[in-house]
Amino acid sequence: MTGDLIWWLAQPVDASRAHVVGAMLSWHARLMVLAWGIIAPLAVLIARFYKITPGQDWPRVLDNPFWWRVHWKGQTLVALLSVVALLLIVLAGRIATGAPLHRFLGWLILVGTAAQIASGFFRGSKGGPTAPAPDGLLSGDHYDMTRHRLLFELFHKLLGYALLMLAVICLLLGLWAANAPNWMWIVVLLWWALLVVAAILLQMKGRAFDTYQAIWGPDPTLPGNRMKKQGWGTVRPGDRSAKTDTGRDA
Repeated sequence: MTGDLIWWLAQPVDASRAHVVGAMLSWHARLMVLAWGIIAPLAVLIARFYKITPGQDWPRVLDNPFWWRVHWKGQTLVALLSVVALLLIVLAGRIATGAPLHRFLGWLILVGTAAQIASGFFRGSKGGPTAPAPDGLLSGDHYDMTRHRLLFELFHKLLGYALLMLAVICLLLGLWAANAPNWMWIVVLLWWALLVVAAILLQMKGRAFDTYQAIWGPDPTLPGNRMKKQGWGTVRPGDRSAKTDTGRDA
């Protein structure tokens, strides 16, 4: 029984085709699955739902860097793995061959990744108590939520989610073109299902915290708190705390 299961897991998903790919193509697929199938969506999930970590004494403890470090380090690793995976295709002499749609989406994702990295250099200054301007003032693009910062956030988030969606399609097309073994399909699809379930539960629990309040707190006089909160489905933890304090949501 166990032997039959192991044998089936090792078989290609399409029994009518052989699973014959070279070492470089195999490692290209593995690196891309690791980068875009596992690391990238996890880094996005952490950034959305862990701006305030469980057990953090918010708002006494502000600007928890956990989500930021995981997100940028994770996505930096994604970019590096993507470059290595691309080099493997070049060395294998397959840069202009293979499934056309998979190849097109792959290039589109790489260009989008480069644009995403470049946009990070234009996110503007932070400002606020932890990163004041050289003159000692608290002003900064993020602290003041300037138009520059608002445009950056809109671009960064829309492009990020678009790249994730394209990556899902591209990976599935790549796995099919390579006639990947059953175990790889199962691992990837189970991981995605786990992330989707986790995202739904965290969203229902109201953990998509407003970035501004997570960093600088709920003081209503702060520039960003006087504006409409940013991002779909986000909540301002200060509003929740106020309800709890008055007993309406206790």
